[in-house]
Amino acid sequence: MLQERGMMDVSYQRVSAYVRERRPRLRMEQMPAHRRAEGLIKAAGFPRHKALRDFDFDANRNIDPAVIRTLAACDWVKDGLQLCLIGDSGTGKSHLLIGLGIEAAKAGYRVRYTLAAVLANKLIEAADGKRLIRTIARYDSADLLCIDELGYTELDRRGAELLFQVLTERQERKSVAIASNRDFSGWSKAFADARLRAAVIDQLTFGGTIIETGTRSYRLAHTKGTASTERPH
Repeated sequence: MLQERGMMDVSYQRVSAYVRERRPRLRMEQMPAHRRAEGLIKAAGFPRHKALRDFDFDANRNIDPAVIRTLAACDWVKDGLQLCLIGDSGTGKSHLLIGLGIEAAKAGYRVRYTLAAVLANKLIEAADGKRLIRTIARYDSADLLCIDELGYTELDRRGAELLFQVLTERQERKSVAIASNRDFSGWSKAFADARLRAAVIDQLTFGGTIIETGTRSYRLAHTKGTASTERPH
């Protein structure tokens, strides 16, 4: 621990926390590659399995397949960079968010998925229960934090500030990927405080990748395409 963290001295509490963090990671590292990937995918907490190979790029021409293939290599996760997927409902944001999260888990990175409102509520509950530091550390332990539906629901000031604290802890060290159905100018609903909103946007866009998925529903187009191929001639 002294070698990894560059510390001169450590307390018992800090060593204990370090052991709790490292033990499951060491167990995971000792597993065969396929089992390790399965474990990391399961631990991420994705609500459903969405593979990138199943994404129909013909149904949404706003998204460049080459850009997604580059992101799937996970160099941005290794470098601690950010990803923003911005577009209307049904344009494939969550599919790409989960798909890229799965690719990161397959590459051996620890991933955690959450809805923005759920994360904010958990942080408020943790703060009320004097567990905030531990809860933030749990989210900070992920190499990639995937936050879905950011800007979709209104966050109260306290929840927004705590969410900003999580982002600040990760800044320029570990990656965050977000999906939002509103462009940055429409984030006043989620972050009512203009200065806080500007700081969040700055953190999420600095040196990262922004993909605009458009306004035409990928989901609807894909459903229609599937129906037409199944219709008897």
